[in-house]
Amino acid sequence: MNFNLMHPAEQIVLILSRVYRKGLTTTSGGNLSIKDSEGVIWITPSGIDKGALTAADICKVLPDGTVIGKYKPSVELPFHKLVYETRSDVSAVLHAHPPTLVSYSLVRKIPDINVIPTVSQVCGKVGVAKYEIPGSDALANRIVDEIKKGLNAVIMENHGVITCADNLLEAFKRLETLDFAASIGITASILGKPATLTEKQLQIYSETGRKAFEEFIPSDYSSDERRLREEMCALIHRSYDQGLFTSTQGTFSARLNKHSFLITPYGVDRKHVEPEDIVRIEYNRCEAGKTPSRSAELHKLIYDGHPEINAITVAQPKHIMAFGATHTPIDSRTIPESYIAMRDIAVVPFGTNVINPEKISSVISARSPMVLVENDSVIGTGNTLINAFDRLEVAEFTADTIIHAKMIGDIVMISDKEVADINKAFHLD
Repeated sequence: MNFNLMHPAEQIVLILSRVYRKGLTTTSGGNLSIKDSEGVIWITPSGIDKGALTAADICKVLPDGTVIGKYKPSVELPFHKLVYETRSDVSAVLHAHPPTLVSYSLVRKIPDINVIPTVSQVCGKVGVAKYEIPGSDALANRIVDEIKKGLNAVIMENHGVITCADNLLEAFKRLETLDFAASIGITASILGKPATLTEKQLQIYSETGRKAFEEFIPSDYSSDERRLREEMCALIHRSYDQGLFTSTQGTFSARLNKHSFLITPYGVDRKHVEPEDIVRIEYNRCEAGKTPSRSAELHKLIYDGHPEINAITVAQPKHIMAFGATHTPIDSRTIPESYIAMRDIAVVPFGTNVINPEKISSVISARSPMVLVENDSVIGTGNTLINAFDRLEVAEFTADTIIHAKMIGDIVMISDKEVADINKAFHLD
């Protein structure tokens, strides 16, 4: 899908649908706009059901202020216009009411964007706009006071959040990523105090771990490879829809043979990854014209060291990352199914996956098929794609249940004797 070739009204409908279906706004709340190359502003209408908008419902505001369309434009048009007038580099503005970010706006706090390393890369610094009446010039001025600083994400007191970018998809990624960081922060607070990454740690992450592969042009694509690409895309989309991936984060890989594997591309929206986007790595070379996930070298090390592993996931689901952010081990002994799927989840310090990826490969085993990297991600392995996906899904389910259980009472885990019985019954020893 080439998002940038879509009509502005179609872009707005597509992104608003994602915002609404992810629960980042309500039927009546939020508004999106695009300023096209001719200076025309395309914006959502006022008071129309956000869950059922069509391209024909989007309002067109000409440079002279003339409005064309069936409905009145959003009451927040003033701040959209002022943002465009203030920032020539901005062509899209998104305003929504994600519950987590509204929660932060109520307590006058900004989410810690350094609980994991990728948030600051996507969002940059986050500002706060003082409360003013919605739709007022005063609110527009408050927002622009922050936008003038070069910020692309602003929390509005007792209101919501605004993100902006040079296109609407990037503005959405900033909204989704900031909401993701906020969710981790709130969820992690149930377990303890989240650790914040230092500037030195963030620098190490950004400067390390990306391998430059030589390129090659594949001579053919076997039937097995074509099927595997389709299976990967289906599970990537499923992971996104279930909140295991975000638009910018989450990786699958699958072994093709002893010397090659397929992996998720870098920088492609996980919601719309297609089979042709998937990258083949072969004999330490990369499929020409594509950029693989920055974790590709780690995947290669794992495959080289573990012939029994045929699929790998790397993800940052919010409940698992609450454990990762607070440096709290995940105990899989909640229900038999969780223990059977995951056994023991190994934990390694932040940066291990980029500074010492060999360490990750060395701790993976039949007893520890998953590794939690503090303040970074969870790495899961399996003998098939669905096996690796299942472990990721079970890990997030388990983290979720433990966090909710802590809110209602003391947790009783399966005992050592009961674990021994499970090991015997399912031949896990």
